[in-house]
Amino acid sequence: MGPTGVPKESGMHTVPQQDWDEGEQRARVIRNYLRQNKPRRGAAAEAANELGISKSLFYRLVARWQQKEQLVTDVVRHRSSGGRGQTRLSREQETIIAEAIRSLYLSRQRRRLSAVMRKIQNRCRAAKIASPARNTVQARIKALDQIVVKSKREGQDATRPLYASRESTLKVSSPLEVVQIDHTVMDVMVVDECDRSPIGRPYFTVAIDVFSRCIVGMLVTLEAPSATSVALCLTHVVSSKVAYLERLGLSLSWPMYGKPQKLHLDNAAEFKSEALRRGCAQHGIEIVYRPPGQPNYGGIVERVIGTVMQMTHELPGTTFSNPAQKGAYDSQAQAALTLKELECWLVNAICGVYHASIQSGVHAPPAAVWAQAIEEENKPATVAKPTEFLIDFLPVIRRRIGRHGFVIDHITYFSNALQPWIAQRDQLDRFVIRRDPRDLSRIWVLDPVNRNYQEIPYRTQSAPPIALWEHRRAITVLREKGYAQVNEELIFQTIERMRTIVATAMKEKRRAKRDNARIGHLNRSTHHHKSPPPPDMTAAKEVPPFAEIEEW
Repeated sequence: MGPTGVPKESGMHTVPQQDWDEGEQRARVIRNYLRQNKPRRGAAAEAANELGISKSLFYRLVARWQQKEQLVTDVVRHRSSGGRGQTRLSREQETIIAEAIRSLYLSRQRRRLSAVMRKIQNRCRAAKIASPARNTVQARIKALDQIVVKSKREGQDATRPLYASRESTLKVSSPLEVVQIDHTVMDVMVVDECDRSPIGRPYFTVAIDVFSRCIVGMLVTLEAPSATSVALCLTHVVSSKVAYLERLGLSLSWPMYGKPQKLHLDNAAEFKSEALRRGCAQHGIEIVYRPPGQPNYGGIVERVIGTVMQMTHELPGTTFSNPAQKGAYDSQAQAALTLKELECWLVNAICGVYHASIQSGVHAPPAAVWAQAIEEENKPATVAKPTEFLIDFLPVIRRRIGRHGFVIDHITYFSNALQPWIAQRDQLDRFVIRRDPRDLSRIWVLDPVNRNYQEIPYRTQSAPPIALWEHRRAITVLREKGYAQVNEELIFQTIERMRTIVATAMKEKRRAKRDNARIGHLNRSTHHHKSPPPPDMTAAKEVPPFAEIEEW
C-alpha cells in the first residue's frame, strides 16, 4: 500500500514484452528451486544455467524474491533509463535544437524533422561541436505541448479537437435557448455545373440547438465564411424549412425553426460584424462569445461538425481529414457532386440520419427531444417576416444614386420609386443598400427619411435571377476570353449560355440513362430465349416504357 492506503501501481503494464517473458521464466525457475525443502547440491547451478545467468546473480534474485512480495515484477530485468529526464547535451547544443525547432518545425510551413536536423547539423558544424542524434531531436519535439504544436503549425482552429468538451457547463431547459454556430471547410471537392470540372471545397456553416442537439440551420457555399454567411444561416434558423425543402425537391421533414434567445459564437471576425451585432440587438438575441483561447467552449457544434465531416468521407471526391487517410486517392479526379447536389445530400443526412440517431448529449434522437418539447407547449418564439429579419442581418453596401438608379457590380437597379431621389441626387449622400447573394435580382435600399427599406429590382426586368457566385463566374469567363470591359448585357448573356450548357448536359444525361435502361432490358429479355431472334424492330417495340423499367 502507498502512504494514503491506495494500492501501488506494480508497473507490470510498463514492462517491455521481452523483459516480461524473461521475468516469468525467472519466477517459475525460482519457485521450483524453493519448493525443494533442502535444495540438492548443484540445483542452483542448474537453475542459473537454465536462465542463462551467473550463479551469483541467481542467488541475488532468490534473495530479492524472498524479501519482496514474490511477484514477477520483483525479478524482471531493471534496465537503465540512461539518465532519463536529464539531458546529456551541452547548453549550446540545447540552444541550437530549441532554435531550429522554433523557427522550422513550429511554423505554418510545417517543415519535416529532416529539415530541422539539417539546420541543427549545419549550426553544430559551424560551432565545431557534436551534432545530437536524430532520435534525441525527435524526443524534444514529442515532449512539446501538442496544443502549442497544432496552433503553430496548423492554426488555432486545428487545436479544437485537443480540448476537452465543456458542453456540460451549458444548462438549458428549452429549445433555442442557446444556439451554437460555426463554420468549417468541407472534406469534399465539388464540381462546376457546366463542365463538371472540380472547382474547390465548399464551406459549411451550421447552427445547432444545445437543448435538443437538432441542427436548426445550415449554409453550404463556395464563399469563405463572412458576415453574409452568418446572416444566411441565422435566417435559415428562424425560417420554416417547408419552402426550402420544396425548392430542393426533397420530401423530408425538418420542423425545427424559431428565434434563438442566445447565440454562442467564437471570436472570428465574421461573428463580430456590425450587421450581426446590430441585427441581434434589434431582434433581442443575446450574443455570447467564447472566452479567448478556449475554443473548447464550442464543444457541441464542433462534435456535430466532426460527425457530418465523417459522413462526407463516403462521398466521391472526398479529401478525407488528413493525408494519411487520403493516401493515393485522387479527390479532384473522383469529384462528382455539384454544390446543389451536395446540399441535397447534406439535408438528407441531417433529416434522415442525424436527427433520427441517438445522440450522447441527450441520450435520444434529437428530433424526438424537439417533438416532446413542442408537445409540452415549450415552443420557441418565431419571426413573422423572415425576409425583413434577413435584411437586418445582411452586410451593408453604400452607393450613390445616378440617373439610371443604383449600379452594383455592373448591374443596374431601378424602379419609379427612385425618381424623387434621382432628382435630388446631388444633395444626397450615399445610400445604405443590402442584397442577398443567393438572388441578385433585387436589392433593399434604406429610405434616408422614413428609415424603411425599399425593394428595388433589376432595371432590365427580363434578366433572370442569378446568384453572386454565378455573377463572379461569368465575369471570370469573360475576362479569360479577353473582354477588358464587362457590362450587364455580357454578364447575363454569359450566365444564360452557362445555364444552357447545364440544361443540355442534364438532358443528355437523362437520355443516356433511358437508352441504357432500354438496352439493359433488351439484353435481359433475349438472354432467357434458347434461340434469340436477331435484333429487329419487333424486339424494339416490345421494350416497355422507361417508367416501367424504373419500377422494376
